Amino acid sequence: MKRSLEHIKYEEGTEVLARFAKALGHPTRIAILKHLENQSCCFTGDLVDVFPLAQSTISQHLKELKDAGLIQGELKPPKIKYCINQENWKIAKSLFSAFFD
Repeated sequence: MKRSLEHIKYEEGTEVLARFAKALGHPTRIAILKHLENQSCCFTGDLVDVFPLAQSTISQHLKELKDAGLIQGELKPPKIKYCINQENWKIAKSLFSAFFD
């Protein structure tokens, strides 16, 4: 018999933590975040120079990180400049720290 999880109430932050964890579920995304943490910002093309991946692959990883709220992009035609979303990065660090304590 399958049980529905609809009745479970999550602690505050659990769903946010899960969203961040899912975004961090690929080694390339972790590497991108580490790279961005050491830069003020960078463009997609800069990441293509750093990582041996196609631009479309880098763009897909950036989309996942942006959708999770870990990074933000600013349109600088014809490019997009990416930076860590400092507010959400601080929340992610706090949530992961609390989870592992």
